[in-house]
Amino acid sequence: MNIALSALGVPTTRALSITLLPESKVLRERVEPGAIVARFAESWLRIGTFDLLRARGDRNLIRRLATYVAEDVFHGWEALPAAVSLGKDQPTDAVNNPARGVPWDLVQKHEGVEENRFARLYREVARRNAKTVAAWQAYGFMNGVLNTDNTSIYGLSLDYGPFAFMDNFDPQYTPNHDDHLLRYSYKNQPTIIWWNLVRLGESLGELIGAGAKVDEESFVKEGVTEDAAPAIVKLAEDIIGRVGEEFRTVFLNEYKRLMGGRLGLKTQKESDFQDLFSEMLDTLEALELDFNHFFLRLSRVPLSALDTEEKRKEVAPIFFHSEGCGGVGYTEHSAKERIANWLERWRLRILEDWGPYGDVERQEAMKRVNPKVSESCSPSEV
Repeated sequence: MNIALSALGVPTTRALSITLLPESKVLRERVEPGAIVARFAESWLRIGTFDLLRARGDRNLIRRLATYVAEDVFHGWEALPAAVSLGKDQPTDAVNNPARGVPWDLVQKHEGVEENRFARLYREVARRNAKTVAAWQAYGFMNGVLNTDNTSIYGLSLDYGPFAFMDNFDPQYTPNHDDHLLRYSYKNQPTIIWWNLVRLGESLGELIGAGAKVDEESFVKEGVTEDAAPAIVKLAEDIIGRVGEEFRTVFLNEYKRLMGGRLGLKTQKESDFQDLFSEMLDTLEALELDFNHFFLRLSRVPLSALDTEEKRKEVAPIFFHSEGCGGVGYTEHSAKERIANWLERWRLRILEDWGPYGDVERQEAMKRVNPKVSESCSPSEV
């Protein structure tokens, strides 16, 4: 699985080797032979690492660990992102690629909020995880168990347990059969990652809430006094809230970029999310169609096969399963009609980006980001 995600450009840990232990048995749904997997990654630190220290009340070690993460894992405080504005008129690139190189001891005053280096560290962890979960959503990957111990400080996919790629599109699906509340379902992955990041914000709370006083000797030695507590809590809450807005913006920007690429778009329009992405996902869910096969098959459809309503209805069945159309309340005719309507929107949008003579190049671009995902594909899909 890690090889597949890496090939798709999704941040992940990697497996180096697997060693069978034939004499060791492991009880899962049934007794299975044991094995040891050797893995490697830029860092194995997790949000849960900070949770543990917070539960122990070890504020000194939290500070030391946060400093280690910034200086050794992220290669220095100056590598962390500066605060950004998130207004509607803010260019996407300014949000996606914030300024870096802020001196380690500089406290930024941004929109009335003091942000010290620990706030910048928190922002970096949040941004990395926003991009990773956006990639999961765009490719239909589900981790299955997203507690804080399975959420990487570095923004990596890790600890593959009951994972899966989406088959028939169902936003409520979870590959974890013990997840009766759907806490880790496909739909809830972005929410649960942010929930975990709030826990990290709480672990770093006194450091980010101290603002300019974070290096004062009295604070370092004694921590938060009763008199200072309300102001520190208020600042920490403000920063966590601001980072939450940034998480959402970075997530949506990355998700739209990846989904646009999978659909063959070269540019982004505000209307794409509703007109193409949402309508496509609603259609896949309603007709019980395979998520990744849809993109793969769409990448092979020339626009010349979609220039009339009749042609679009003829093409529509390529997205059906071999046994035919699914979906409660849909006949084969109504299913074809719904897909054909979406294909017309998509065709017109592709023409905006590629023009009438760029279709071969568009197909090649789509195939590069929509690989074959299972042996159930027909030979023509290789």
